[in-house]
Amino acid sequence: MSSKTYLEMKTKMTRIFISILLVMLIGWGIGCSTVPITGRRQVNLLPESEMVAMSLISYQEFLSTHSLSTNAVQTDMVRTVGRDISSAVEEFMRNNKMADRVEGFDWEFNLVQDDIPNAWCMPGGKVVVYTGILPLTVSKSGLAVVVGHEIGHAVARHGNERMSQALLIQLGGVALDVALKDEPEKTKNLYLAAYGLGTNVGIALPYSRAHENEADRLGLIFMAMAGYDPNETVEFWGRMAAMGGEKLPEFLSTHPSDETRVNNLKALVPEAMKYYNAR
Repeated sequence: MSSKTYLEMKTKMTRIFISILLVMLIGWGIGCSTVPITGRRQVNLLPESEMVAMSLISYQEFLSTHSLSTNAVQTDMVRTVGRDISSAVEEFMRNNKMADRVEGFDWEFNLVQDDIPNAWCMPGGKVVVYTGILPLTVSKSGLAVVVGHEIGHAVARHGNERMSQALLIQLGGVALDVALKDEPEKTKNLYLAAYGLGTNVGIALPYSRAHENEADRLGLIFMAMAGYDPNETVEFWGRMAAMGGEKLPEFLSTHPSDETRVNNLKALVPEAMKYYNAR
């Protein structure tokens, strides 16, 4: 057996072992938490406080290399929608005895000048919207769909979940502080990829169907509580789906917008409308 073949087999066996370990951790309930609203059990091996600390560094680095929009009207719209939805999130968490889920969040909303249709939310409530997505959102309600969806990912701690899996698979399950010390660049890239900022580092960590469905559901309820019509989400994703045939925009690289998704959203709207009508 050649040394190359041996190394390939060893790498494969290591990944299989780590996958089995991950399943065992889930079974034992180690690092498990429950996603709000959906009730799904998830494995988050990393302290959320560490994720928030990393987000502040990455967020400031991002802002230092990107220009904020000079369009005062659009910037104000992003911040208004953001404040509305973040207030709804905090209200929901308080009412459902889950305030610790957003503990330490210091909400901030920025619009950056970039033609890519994209948006993201980091742990700690740092939200960035790209000007390139505004032609697709069309209105404040359409923007609420995007902001609500991205905040849904953050509240559900999908980034922590993906980062935990990535550390297990790609770095052998070492602790975050060890990973940062021994593999600082790789760990940073894994973090950026986990939150949708990793397009230039050659790492793809696509959201699973479960994550997408959860972000859709949470986002719908949050935007409804904030006073934005949940029916707009079907219209928005319909516009995104209509872009088929064109080069896939960044916002869709891990966000499927096919007929199945639109049908799923239609099924979720009635639940969100209860919150919308109860305001």
